[in-house]
Amino acid sequence: MSLAPADGGFAIYLHWPFCQSKCPYCDFNSHVRESVDEERWRRALLAELDHYAAETSGRALTSVFFGGGTPSLMAPRTVGALIERIARHWPLTPEVEITLEANPGSVEAAKFAGLAAAGINRVSLGVQALNDADLRFLGRRHDVGEALAAMELARRHFPRWSFDLIYARPGQTVAAWEAELGRALELAGEHLSVYQLTIEANTVFEGAHRRGEFALPPEETAEALYEFTQERLATAGLPAYEISNHARPGAECRHNLVYWQGGDYLGIGPGAHGRLTLEGQRFATRQHRAPEAWLAQVEAAGHATRERKPLGLGDRREELLMTGLRLAEGISRARFRAALGEEIETSLDPARLARLVDGGFLVLDAAGLRATPAGRLRLNAVLAALVA
Repeated sequence: MSLAPADGGFAIYLHWPFCQSKCPYCDFNSHVRESVDEERWRRALLAELDHYAAETSGRALTSVFFGGGTPSLMAPRTVGALIERIARHWPLTPEVEITLEANPGSVEAAKFAGLAAAGINRVSLGVQALNDADLRFLGRRHDVGEALAAMELARRHFPRWSFDLIYARPGQTVAAWEAELGRALELAGEHLSVYQLTIEANTVFEGAHRRGEFALPPEETAEALYEFTQERLATAGLPAYEISNHARPGAECRHNLVYWQGGDYLGIGPGAHGRLTLEGQRFATRQHRAPEAWLAQVEAAGHATRERKPLGLGDRREELLMTGLRLAEGISRARFRAALGEEIETSLDPARLARLVDGGFLVLDAAGLRATPAGRLRLNAVLAALVA
């Protein structure tokens, strides 16, 4: 049996790669198919779980996350079979979080009762906007009415639920976002995810943006939108615990905390990534990305691991900084020491660190290392300056 990192927890991520349509901003491993042989896919996902259980069974499980794609397209009995197999292999902690991502369309929302009965205790709704014009621009299949109905169903069937919004949309002003965010707070439970619209490579939006078909708000407007979001949600009792995620204290997404706090997690399904600590060595795993290639490989070999790479000290340091500095709490000294066997001051370049601290982007104190609000706003640049 492997040993977990000191405080990061242990989780399982299951990837369902299929969607009814591909959103133009999305660069996730998601695909549209006319039909899916769900029985065949269920057997394959169960087989890959069995494969990884051979070296990790017995570890207490913090969370399970069904992501995609659109995992709410799965039949509840498929979800139930996967949860049952997981519980057979790994002991579940009393507070285990089992999340499923869902689109608010009526077809998926109608399944909520069955998904709750199957063992899902948290749902994350991809709402993205609270006006129909922007939902159409974002390529979403639902309208605001369906989103509101899905929220009510989520509130009724699941003890914990959340929804996502995207801001910095074309033409969006701070005043318009203030009104929309106010409405979101009237609807929200204990958790809300708010992401800035960015143009990702190899997406429909990349080509449309390059051709001048739309423009994003200027940088100063995007910064103003971000800063307003942080202040408004904190005032409402949902402070940011991570750059894009807000929650009442104690309602944070436990699965994502495993990622950001450097825990171990299994990646199951097409293109899924994982991190495993085995006999003191941390490994990065990656499954075959193409759905059909993944399926064929699992049926032939019991798993479809494309890469299993040991991580050196430099890799682990960079990963810890990239994930840990996303959190408002940053990286504690104990976690840094447990992950790397080094103190912060001796592990990082002192001149680079001093420049970022003096510039007001990082704080280093007795608690550990964390980004300031200004540092989180420019985290990619801060990380590049810290570890380049």
